[in-house]
Amino acid sequence: MRIYFDENKNELSAVICNKCKKELKVEKGILKEGCFSGNVRFGYFSNKDGSKHSFDLCEECYDKMIKEFAIPVEEEEITELL
Repeated sequence: MRIYFDENKNELSAVICNKCKKELKVEKGILKEGCFSGNVRFGYFSNKDGSKHSFDLCEECYDKMIKEFAIPVEEEEITELL
């Protein structure tokens, strides 16, 4: 869950893991910790037509989630970090 200082969402105030409620480190509007952000818009042929879901997971909760996958996530080494 992301919290902003203003309603225009210009400056990030806090990020809280939707699963465990851990508050992730944010300094001067910049997230300084590993975080998985999920965003999905449901369209036709789903039970959630016309709704959008957004959530954030801390790295620990993300690791627990992917550990349960029947097919592992695809991983690759990246050289430029943003």
